[in-house]
Amino acid sequence: MENKLPKRSEVATELTWKIEDIFASEKDWEKTLNEAVSLADEIVKFLGKAAESAENLYQVLEMVEKCNLKCHLVFGYAFKMRDVDTTATLGQTLYSKAMSLEVGISEKLSFLEPEIIAVSDEVIEKFYKERPELIKYKVFITEVRRGKEHSLSPELERLLAGTNEISELPYEGFATLSNADLKFPEITDEKGEKIQITNGRFVPLEESKDRNLRKEVFEKYYETFGSFKNTWATLYAGQVKQLMFNARARKYSSTLEAAVDSNNVSPEVYKNLVEAINDNLDKMHRYVRLRKKLLEVDELHMYDVYVPIVKDYEVKYTIEEAKELVLKAVEPLGTNYVNLLKKAFTERWIDVVENEGKRGGAYSSGVYGVHPFVLLNFNGTLDNVFTLAHEMGHAMHSYFSNEKQHFMDSQYKIFVAEVASTTNEVLLMEYMLKNAKDNKERAYLLNHYMDSFKGTIYRQTMFAEFEKTATEMAEGGEPLTHENLTALYLKLNKKYFGEDMVSDELIGYEWMRIPHFYYNFYVYQYATGYSAAVAIAHRILKEGETALKDYMEFLHSGCTADPVSLLRIAGVDMATKEPINSALEVFERVIEEMERLIK
Repeated sequence: MENKLPKRSEVATELTWKIEDIFASEKDWEKTLNEAVSLADEIVKFLGKAAESAENLYQVLEMVEKCNLKCHLVFGYAFKMRDVDTTATLGQTLYSKAMSLEVGISEKLSFLEPEIIAVSDEVIEKFYKERPELIKYKVFITEVRRGKEHSLSPELERLLAGTNEISELPYEGFATLSNADLKFPEITDEKGEKIQITNGRFVPLEESKDRNLRKEVFEKYYETFGSFKNTWATLYAGQVKQLMFNARARKYSSTLEAAVDSNNVSPEVYKNLVEAINDNLDKMHRYVRLRKKLLEVDELHMYDVYVPIVKDYEVKYTIEEAKELVLKAVEPLGTNYVNLLKKAFTERWIDVVENEGKRGGAYSSGVYGVHPFVLLNFNGTLDNVFTLAHEMGHAMHSYFSNEKQHFMDSQYKIFVAEVASTTNEVLLMEYMLKNAKDNKERAYLLNHYMDSFKGTIYRQTMFAEFEKTATEMAEGGEPLTHENLTALYLKLNKKYFGEDMVSDELIGYEWMRIPHFYYNFYVYQYATGYSAAVAIAHRILKEGETALKDYMEFLHSGCTADPVSLLRIAGVDMATKEPINSALEVFERVIEEMERLIK
């Protein structure tokens, strides 16, 4: 691990994504931005008469689709420019302009949904007969009308749309502080070399065999976050308050109900997950006991969470080796899927390495009419290999959805977003386990498998419970101070990890570093998605072509039905606890095998 991160300009071109595939120049970007504004101005001419006739409605929706696509391209380019170097003025400027564009157009077009809602069901059906081409927008029209009881007058919709940019400020403050302004101290590694802690290096450093190093990194990392505890609490309280404002404005009973309804999912799905996981905490506690035993420590601490429990076995991967593993693992998904991945790898869809100012973590962003873009911070760990598989699953989902659906039907709901990504992870794990050279390698992989269940089902559900409880506190009038939030997080950590884990006081600060807490009840979908993916991947491996056909139909479906119905196409019913319980049975079997392998 090198001490100094490269500047963006020092990163090899082949390791960067080809952003010019969206726009060849800033001039082209600016031109598209202005075209979007002009289109919005044309749409506004239909104010008061957008749903007056079938012809008007069709014309308006055609223009809305074109306008939204232009905004999508403008915004997609801008935030990618910002994310690869959050310290650069250009990216910040483009992002700011793109945000202003989205807010401005959202305000201008805010009249449309109330006008579509105001029309009776009979008239809408009549419109479809008079202008059959309008059927193209039936999914959109139906989704708009589904929100009838939560819609407002055109004047209030316009006013509410004007708050969108303000609503982004808590996250923007979090991202700027976390990625650009927060400076971590240096530590001395096992070789005696100075290394600066970064968000991207935190987990790799916590995987070190040197326990004193892990402890030092853990303490310095969280102490750095804790030194801004009042600021983090202010930012998160701002996030919760803007969610509460929007939920109340739209006549929802809670922020949770408003959040899940935006994806056409029942709050019961969220509550089912938290209940199912709480009913299965014994398996998590069994995993913690096994980790403590295999690490041979008197006390298991939170800085012992990431270190592999298989001793004297460590593998590092190049990005090329990671790509090859992923390609082999997804062969059960068919030749077309594999060839598309090869195309992504050779045509620079991916931004690979960490550089100064680059956003932490990883994501995939589908750009309609272009191709998906994937951001990584690849450090060569096994976890990084799985991250590549994960993000390419997102990318392929976007690709197939965009290929089959027109723009307005291509934007699949967030609830299903983690399924394709995690299906790839499960396939990768099964492939690597099948091809393990010996019991030592198999144990190393099983360790990662257990950590995936721990991290994706249990940890994300703990996050989900934190979000749910914190917003309920705020809705009940309790202030979200750093003391309250830290105490809540520490209490949940103790519950989820159990008595065999020492929940160090500093882990109470972990809520401060989680960007997903600014995504509006997003994280529960990692756990539901992982549960669904375990079922889908095993079905494909067991049944072959029939299961693959169903899965590919799901990937091509965009948002053409509600998310729970779409998952039923792939053979999973998330309206029940069954997929969660089934996934945790797999977790238990993995723990049992690990207990047998290492005695």
